[in-house]
Amino acid sequence: MAIGATIFRFHIELSDVDRGVFEALDLHVAKHPSESTRFLVVRVLARCLEHAEGIELTKGVSDTELPALVVRDLQGGLRQWVEVGVPAWKRVHKATSRAAAVAVYAHKQADVLRAELLKNVRKAEAVRVVHFDDGLLETLETALERNATWSVTRSEGTLYVDANGTSAVGAVHDAPLR
Repeated sequence: MAIGATIFRFHIELSDVDRGVFEALDLHVAKHPSESTRFLVVRVLARCLEHAEGIELTKGVSDTELPALVVRDLQGGLRQWVEVGVPAWKRVHKATSRAAAVAVYAHKQADVLRAELLKNVRKAEAVRVVHFDDGLLETLETALERNATWSVTRSEGTLYVDANGTSAVGAVHDAPLR
């Protein structure tokens, strides 16, 4: 019998000062057995920092066609494609033809990923690569609970997270490929 996904519930107070987004989020996120805790943390942070009308968490690693997150317009068309992890350059290249904007939230090896994407993706100007300081992610991994209460604030490129009473601070490295 296969091991099923573990469901995490996040109550998040989001204050993205850099984008002027202030929301209360209640997310149910499934963690696939093959998914690392760091990957899950980065997926939740990506959901927060890309928050917009029409944003959806997809099936994640269980879906080979869609990325971790999509933003759709009112007609259901893809406005933004948001990958999490270290996707193959071919997947990101394909994404640039399906959505006007593509973001990749790397959970490891961001510099290697950037170099590979720069070399191989034709519409590199449509792609942003985002990653976080390791200390921030390590703290959030340790503080992760299945029923989590987070306060997430981004201001001047710095992310401040209170996760169930544990504070974490780190830079958000967010830059277009070109």
